[in-house]
Amino acid sequence: MPSNYHFLFLLSCSFLFGLASSTTFISDNVFESHGSTSRSLLQAKKTCNINFESQNYTIITSKCKGPQYPPQSCCLAFKEFACPFADAINDENSDCAATMFSYINLYGKYPPGLFALQCREGKEGLDCTDVLEAAKQKTSAAHITYTTPSTLLLLLLTAFSLLLFNLF
Repeated sequence: MPSNYHFLFLLSCSFLFGLASSTTFISDNVFESHGSTSRSLLQAKKTCNINFESQNYTIITSKCKGPQYPPQSCCLAFKEFACPFADAINDENSDCAATMFSYINLYGKYPPGLFALQCREGKEGLDCTDVLEAAKQKTSAAHITYTTPSTLLLLLLTAFSLLLFNLF
């Protein structure tokens, strides 16, 4: 039985360390040109492990509309879409940023460099903290209301079982 507790403890710790190490900024480097002007093995990028083709781009296309392309709406929509993928698109050794932008431009038909020109924040890049926190609260609020009764029932059944086990 103690080995189960150790396993759960290690699993919980690794999950918390994973959350703590995730990126909360989108680097300004993702806005740079991703085309290659020469052939070189050193410039070869690994294929992105995120399927950007199947993502939902209505987050951006519904809020960032031309011909004015309002900067506040466009940048917030871009952050809502891109921040969950910040680790992947900040990886300069992969083609994730280029792939993501190609699909954003394909589905939104945006002018070249729109987000690079409009979306600038601090020296670290776009701050995803507020977007990720809002998404987490939205997800956890929906999750809590759905799972609270079953979690409470499980807790009560476990306590009752332990009580019966100790009595007999």
